[in-house]
Amino acid sequence: MRLGLIAPLVALAMLSGCFGGARVPDALLTLSASASRPAAQPRTAGAGQAITVTTPGTPRALATNRLPVYVDDTTIQYLRGAQWVAPPADLLRGLVSETIAARTNLAVLDPSLYTQAPTAVLSGQLLRFGFDPNGREVVIDYDCALARPDQAVVTNRFSARVPVAEATPAAVAAALNDAANQVAGEVAAWVAG
Repeated sequence: MRLGLIAPLVALAMLSGCFGGARVPDALLTLSASASRPAAQPRTAGAGQAITVTTPGTPRALATNRLPVYVDDTTIQYLRGAQWVAPPADLLRGLVSETIAARTNLAVLDPSLYTQAPTAVLSGQLLRFGFDPNGREVVIDYDCALARPDQAVVTNRFSARVPVAEATPAAVAAALNDAANQVAGEVAAWVAG
């Protein structure tokens, strides 16, 4: 009878290691747009007045919620205690969409919504989005492709670097937020032009 009780307890103790155990970060990081479109102001989009911003592709180092540290050209680590609420590509897509909506006359359509309206499509690759400890700065490199109906595809690269006073999650995230807003503003101006 005792052996019958011990086996399930041992199995339960071993199984408990599958649930949890990982240290939860003190806070999750996100990006916030410095310009946002006011609420309750509908937009009607005629031909050529709508755009869809897709989530950019990323290298595997950015396909995570962790914040990369670019030690050198071939070494990437992650900043201890820093974790995004979503992968950086998703956060940047939302920020760029919000900035385009706020700073242009374009109606920004969510890519998850089905629409038959022909829209411009902004796609791209988020190449770098993290901290460079050698330069004590954050770095963002974003390659974009803008495809408008019945027009040639146009590409452009946007980069931002913002100094960081200290290598803490809060300081690095604040600098990345500034850099992302800089990139988003440049993308919005390019798309509107």
